Amino acid sequence: MKICGQCVLPETLPSMKLDEHGVCNYCRTFKGVEHLDQQRDDYKKKFEFLLTSHASHDPGSYDIIVAYSGGKDSSVTLDVLKNQYGLRVLAVTFDHGFVSPFAIENIRRVVETLGVDHIMFKPDFQLMKQVFRYSLENEFHPAKALERASSICNSCMGMVKFVTLRLAIEKDVPIIGYGWSPGQAPLQSAILKNIPAFIAKAQQLFLGPLEKAVGPAMRAYFLEDKHFAVGAQKGFPYNVNILAFLHYNEEEIYARIKKLGWEPPRDTDPNSTNCLLNAFANEAHLTKHGYHPYAMELAELVREGVMSRDEALKRLSKSSNPIVVDDIKKRLEM
Repeated sequence: MKICGQCVLPETLPSMKLDEHGVCNYCRTFKGVEHLDQQRDDYKKKFEFLLTSHASHDPGSYDIIVAYSGGKDSSVTLDVLKNQYGLRVLAVTFDHGFVSPFAIENIRRVVETLGVDHIMFKPDFQLMKQVFRYSLENEFHPAKALERASSICNSCMGMVKFVTLRLAIEKDVPIIGYGWSPGQAPLQSAILKNIPAFIAKAQQLFLGPLEKAVGPAMRAYFLEDKHFAVGAQKGFPYNVNILAFLHYNEEEIYARIKKLGWEPPRDTDPNSTNCLLNAFANEAHLTKHGYHPYAMELAELVREGVMSRDEALKRLSKSSNPIVVDDIKKRLEM
């Protein structure tokens, strides 16, 4: 299998095209780190303006809700928002039943050390099993979404987004924060205003298949008419991913969150610091599509100089723990 000579994208990725020099179309169109740094600076200014115009800094209300997985990136995101920007943060963890026990402990230690309010939201595990099995067997997500994440991860993250948006609307919180690495989401999506009409369409496309497969119980995790009524009157919150435009260095992140009591989990795969299900989802995606679902993310980190090509190739080639994968299959009854 051919791999781009500059990043780590394989020829099996549908949107990747190699030229005669063995360089992919993504690397050919990358404008360089200097240009990227200028864009990041612009987005940082946009974020700071957003805080000026929307964050109340009122101790009686929340400035931002953060989708907190307990992984390294969402942990440092919490820290930066609380200690660097001085925001009143509400952390929300979506426990799908496969959160690493090490991550659970990290979550407890980090929120206690930072002094932020925290909600652990745990949906019905039997329902989540049906969601994950259906997602794996049907793959109803757009092809471009599957280039960046497995079908299982797309379903999980979709539910996280809607549960968090619903909570933000109900609590009248103006901003939702996500802790994605620079490779997980394009810089252009670092600050987005949620538009009710767009959200309604996205919800229809996402909820429809799951509701047919799982039943009407799925509606509890999505927006109702009353939420859209609020959106029509006041507007929906903004989505923000600060790691897309702030300085990103994994060694510095690990050193920083270690001071918060965060410890590397010993039961997850090389590309996750919080989720056990990730190992199985990656294996299933690689078998079905012929490329690793983290290839796009790691390739972007290589391009931006955040990670060496050798390290990215190592992470993509390292096998998951078969004991963990077998346990996930048993729990999913597959």
